[in-house]
Amino acid sequence: MDISFGFDDFATELTSLEVKKARKFERVWKITEGGSSAGSIINNGIAFIFACDRNVYAFDIEKREIIWRFMSGGINLSNGVVSNGVLYFGSYDSYVYAIDIKDGSELWRFKTGDKILSIPNILDNMLFIGSKDGHLYAIDASNGSELWRYYAGDAVNSSPTIYENMVIFGSSTGFLYFLDLNGNELWRFKTGDEIYNDSGYFTVKDGVVYFGSYDDYLYAVNIYKRKELWRFSTGKYGNAATPLIYNNILYYGSRDGTLYAITLEGKELWRFTTGGGILLRKPTIYEGKLYFGSEDTNVYCLDTNGNELWRFKCDSGVFDSIKIFRETLCFSSWNGKFYRLTMDGRKIWQHAITSGKPAYLPPAYEEWETEIKTEGGEEYEESKEDKYSRSLAMQEFDSYKAKSEYTMKSEYASKSEYK
Repeated sequence: MDISFGFDDFATELTSLEVKKARKFERVWKITEGGSSAGSIINNGIAFIFACDRNVYAFDIEKREIIWRFMSGGINLSNGVVSNGVLYFGSYDSYVYAIDIKDGSELWRFKTGDKILSIPNILDNMLFIGSKDGHLYAIDASNGSELWRYYAGDAVNSSPTIYENMVIFGSSTGFLYFLDLNGNELWRFKTGDEIYNDSGYFTVKDGVVYFGSYDDYLYAVNIYKRKELWRFSTGKYGNAATPLIYNNILYYGSRDGTLYAITLEGKELWRFTTGGGILLRKPTIYEGKLYFGSEDTNVYCLDTNGNELWRFKCDSGVFDSIKIFRETLCFSSWNGKFYRLTMDGRKIWQHAITSGKPAYLPPAYEEWETEIKTEGGEEYEESKEDKYSRSLAMQEFDSYKAKSEYTMKSEYASKSEYK
C-alpha cells in the first residue's frame, strides 16, 4: 500500500496503522448549547426528550404536540428515569432535578460539584447518580436530600447499575466499582482506560456484568468470584455503549461504527459495519429484529444473523435508542426532530421539537492518534497540533498491560490469567 505525504519525491510503503488514545476523552464536555437531542424515554405515550437547548420536552406522541417543557440551567445530554410519576435527570449545570411528569413543575433539585452525564437509577426511594466531580451520589428520591456520596478518584460519567443490593459503576480512573447500598466499597476491577456507560446501565446476567471501556475491550466479569472471565477486542476508538443479551447472544455496538454478535463465552459470531458513525446506545430487539441508530445519520434494522433488512436515513446523527411504541419505532435525532417509523422502516412523520441550529459536536476521534509504521521500522504520526504524550495521559494506568493475551476478533481464550 502506497501513501503520499504531499511531497512529489516522497512515498513510503506501509506495513501497519496503529491507533492510540492520546489523552482523556473530552468530546462530550465540548458540546455547545443548541437545538440538539441525544436521548428520549417514553412513559404512557409521552416522550420525554432531553435537549442541548437546556430544555426537557414532554411530547404527546399520538397528538404530536408538546404538552410542557422544563428548562434546566445547562445542557441535558443524557436520559432521565421516571418513577412514581416523577422524572429524575441530571444536567450540565451540576444539578439533579425531580420533575412532576403531569405538568413539568419542579419538585426539588440537588447540587453536585460538576456537570452530570450519568443516567440516574432508583431502588427503594434511593436515587443513585454520578457526577464529573468524581462522586457517586445516593439521594433521597422523595425530597432530594443527600444520603451519602462515594469518591471514585475521577469523573463518574457512568450510569449506575443496581444488582442484588449492589451499585455498580465505572469512572475515568478505569475502575469498575462495586458498592453496597450504604456506600461501602465491596471491591473494584481495573480496566485499561476510562469507563463511559453514560448511555445506559450495564448488562448483568447470572452474576456476570458485561461492559465496555475506552481501552477498546468489552469485558465479562463474574461479580461473586471477583474474576474476569474474558475480554473481547473491539474497534480502536473505545467503547461507551452497553450490550443487549438476547437468546444468550450479546449484541454490542462500538465507537468505530461496528455492531458485534458475541457468545456469552466471548466468541465472535458476526459483525456488521455501518457508515462509520459511533454506536452509542444498546440495540433494541423486537420479534427477532435488531434496531439501532448511528452517528452516520442512519437507523438500521438487521436480523439476528447480521443481515441488513433496511436502513432509514435521517437529516442528522441518531444517538438515541430506538423505542417500540404501539407497533412503531420512535426516536430523536441530533437536529432536534422526533421520528416515528413503521416497523419496516417507512416514515410516518417527523416533528421538530427544538428550534435553532444544532449544538456543536466535536469530531468523534480527536483524542486518538494514528501511527504509521513502515517496512523499515520508521514511524510517522498523524495527530492534532496540541498532541499530548500518551505516557502522561495514561500514567494512572501504568500497572495495566494494554496488549492482552486474549485479544480476540474471532478467537477465544478460555482461561484468564486475571484472577
